[in-house]
Amino acid sequence: MNTRASADRYARALLDVVAKEGNPEQVQQELATFAELFGNQELNEVLQSPAVPTTSKRGILQALIARINPSAPLAKLLLMLADRNRLTLVPQLAKAYDERLMELRQVVQVEVTTAMPMASSHAADFEQRLSKATGRRVKMTTAVDPALIGGAVARIGTTVYDGSVANQLARMKERLEQQR
Repeated sequence: MNTRASADRYARALLDVVAKEGNPEQVQQELATFAELFGNQELNEVLQSPAVPTTSKRGILQALIARINPSAPLAKLLLMLADRNRLTLVPQLAKAYDERLMELRQVVQVEVTTAMPMASSHAADFEQRLSKATGRRVKMTTAVDPALIGGAVARIGTTVYDGSVANQLARMKERLEQQR
């Protein structure tokens, strides 16, 4: 099974347990902390090294758990991943957990790119309109790309809505070339 599918499976199981008996948002923050730690190159090399025994990896993890003090379900999952030599999944697990939690809370992630920085009032209005259009709460991130010339590009999941001037010019150019 590929790592993304494994991470997704673990994320679903963790969220199922936490949603019943815990605070999913707290676990999200704790998992993000561990993902950041495991993103450290030196720690990651130790965790991936076949030369380091599983018991040593588990010991490292237990020290981290003692220091960070995560919720019981997360600590249990992390120890199980250590026993199975799967700790390198933690960053992907954190991402998958975020996605599952957003799905549970009916929140959609939207990435909006504009040619110039968006004023906060425009961003709030844009977010409200997207929320109305999708029927879900929106978690919006913004980026700036001057190559768009004007307008905006919104990415919701795998769907892209391109209202940029650059795209309109490209389509106009195609139509003119077809008419030749």
